[in-house]
Formats: sequence, C-alpha cells, structure tokens
Amino acid sequence: MTLYMPPHFHVEDRAALVAFMEANGFATLVSHGAGGLSVSHVPLLVEADGQELRLLGHVARNNEHWRALEGADEVLAIFHGPHAYVSPTWYAQHPSVPTWNYAVVHAHGKARLMDEAGLHDVVTRLSSKYEAGNPKPWRLSDQPPAYVAGMLQNIVGFEIAVERLEGKFKLSQNRPAEIARVIDALEKAGETAIATLMKG
Repeated sequence: MTLYMPPHFHVEDRAALVAFMEANGFATLVSHGAGGLSVSHVPLLVEADGQELRLLGHVARNNEHWRALEGADEVLAIFHGPHAYVSPTWYAQHPSVPTWNYAVVHAHGKARLMDEAGLHDVVTRLSSKYEAGNPKPWRLSDQPPAYVAGMLQNIVGFEIAVERLEGKFKLSQNRPAEIARVIDALEKAGETAIATLMKG
C-alpha cells in the first residue's frame, strides 16, 4: 500500500519527517492479518539512531490488535499534523474548487512485542514526555510497586522497526500565487497551526 503523492506535496527530508512524528506522536496504527484489518489509536515514541528508526508504544491487553502485530507482514503508523478546510473564495484566480490542507507521515515497518522491562521503560518515557509541562508531574516511579505490576500486566508493549517513510504536506504548493492569501485566511479563521506550517 502506498500514499497518493503528487510531486509538489512530497516531503523526503528524513530529519523533517522524524521531527514531525515526534511533535505529532498520537498515531493511527494499522495492521493486516488473518482476522482482517486491525486499527488502534496510540501515542508512540520515536527513536532515531543513525539510519535506524523505531516506534515504541503499547495497547491494552484486552485489545486484540496486539495479537495481530507480530504476525503482520507490515504495520503502518499514520502521524497526523494540523489540517484545515480551504475555501475557493480565498483565491484570486477563478474558477476554483474547495480543498483541504494537511500534513501526514506514514511509517511502514515490522512489529515485535517487547518484554516487561521494555514495557516499563516505554510507559516511563511516554508519561515523562506528556507530563513534562505539569507543575507536579505524574511519575511511574512514584506509584506503589503492586499497582505498577498490575498495570503492566494489563497492557502489551511493542516496537516497530521502520522500513519506509512517506511524508505528504499538502500546503497549497500547487497554487503558489495563492499561498499568502490562504495563510491570511487561515489565521483569521483561527487555524494558526496549519498556517504556521505553510509559512515553513
């Protein structure tokens, strides 16, 4: 499976794609197996080490998706960035049609399940990342050992070795004369994240 990719929306800069995944870590995880398609929505950690790229996360043990992960020929993690409707009324050139601007990265790879030590590390790192802005961050290490042990038994950790990245940033590049107008209209509509991305 591949992503429809007109050349002007294609992003190949690996460092930019990794940074995008790190900034937009809540991903859609898709795999296909004997039971058909499995889909989960999970936060993922991104680990880049030279040319190696790994994604780390976990799902509830009651979520049957974990059983399909290791046996899947390929796993796809979709990282979604900002997006917004673009009205043709914003353009100077007519006739024109409505569209949608957005940014996504697709990470394809193979998954494997991890042991309890790896899972403990993933939970610690995920909570540290998303608790960082809190005045009194929640820490796994502060929880009672029996509670931690029980919690870890109810989730399953996994690692995806990324084999292929696809980046598509559809940001009006096909209408360069209109980009400034679209940015202005998006900012006025409160869609500042996608407008900022368009500014590059």
